[in-house]
Amino acid sequence: MTSKLSVRQITVAGMLSAISIVMATTPLGYIPLGIANATTMHIPTIIGSILEGPYVGTFIGLIFGVSSFIRQNTPLFADPVVAILPRLLIGIVAYYTYKLTKSSGVAAIAGTLTNTVGVLGLAVLKKYLTVQVALMVVLKNTIFEVVIAVILTTIIVRSVKRYVKQ
Repeated sequence: MTSKLSVRQITVAGMLSAISIVMATTPLGYIPLGIANATTMHIPTIIGSILEGPYVGTFIGLIFGVSSFIRQNTPLFADPVVAILPRLLIGIVAYYTYKLTKSSGVAAIAGTLTNTVGVLGLAVLKKYLTVQVALMVVLKNTIFEVVIAVILTTIIVRSVKRYVKQ
């Protein structure tokens, strides 16, 4: 199956990837919360997938994953499987959740949880973290990440869709 990307999809992927790179290199993308960093890096991936589909979301997720791998400050993210694979899945899960529910908020929750469960699940499976530490990170970061993702994704997607319709 071949898939041609439109000029619009390429443009949106480029813009959101550029935003992701800026977020990765500034405090906007990773917010220190003590033991771990809460991330907002998944939000452009979710937005891109809702607006332009799973290929765009997956590409932006790749930018997120590679930035985690390059920026890594723990052995956990020095592993490309942990750093990149869950981030590729964010856009796919968010896109199909949005298609199913027509809710950008629900898609934001699904995308955020894909990132969290994917990274921490792989970290536990590969013995980088214990289950207890992973659960502590979930409790500390996930609520913040979900709330921010739902608010920003809903506002941005609604605004872009309203603007595009005009």
